[in-house]
This record gives sequence, structure tokens and C-alpha cells, in this order.
Amino acid sequence: MSESALDRLEARIRARAAAGEAEKSYTASLLAKGPAACAQKLGEEAVETVIAALQEDPKALVSESADLLYHWMVLLAAKGVTPAEVYAELDRREGVSGLVEKASRAH
Repeated sequence: MSESALDRLEARIRARAAAGEAEKSYTASLLAKGPAACAQKLGEEAVETVIAALQEDPKALVSESADLLYHWMVLLAAKGVTPAEVYAELDRREGVSGLVEKASRAH
């Protein structure tokens, strides 16, 4: 199987994080600000994605969705979590009713 765009993006984010050149890399500059700033940026992108979804412009939704995924992956990197961990959780939930899954979570 070929490497996916998300796999390549994750590798690029981790490389930029390792290089630590905040003055040369938007990704490194976000990571240098810490997880809270990365989470805030993700929230902003989520709102922009919702706004785009409510418009009659599919290209805007595609663009904002790409921004959202990028910032989600930056936040994961900032917290030391890999997309593979999220994918494993999705695999675990596959075939389980969303209502049943939510009810099984500890409160």
C-alpha cells in the first residue's frame, strides 16, 4: 500500500518539530507556542470549517477541511500522540453503535 497524504503530512510535521526552526517553519512556530496554542488554532480552524460547510462553496469546505486536518495533526504532535493511536481507537470502535460506545465511556 502506498503512503497516504496524512502519513506524509505527519512525517513532515515531525521533521519540522525535530528541526525546531520556528523562524523558518510555520509548523515549528506553532509547536514552539505549546499545546494550548495548537489547540486554540485547531478550534479556530474547526469554526472556519463549519462556516464553510454552511456556504454554497464546496471548494471552501475542502480547503478548510485540509487546514483542520493539518492543525489536528500539529496538536497531536504537540501532545506526543500519533495519528496511529487515533486510527487504532477508530478501529476499536468499528461496528459498535455510537450510542453504545458513548454509554460505555467513564464519566
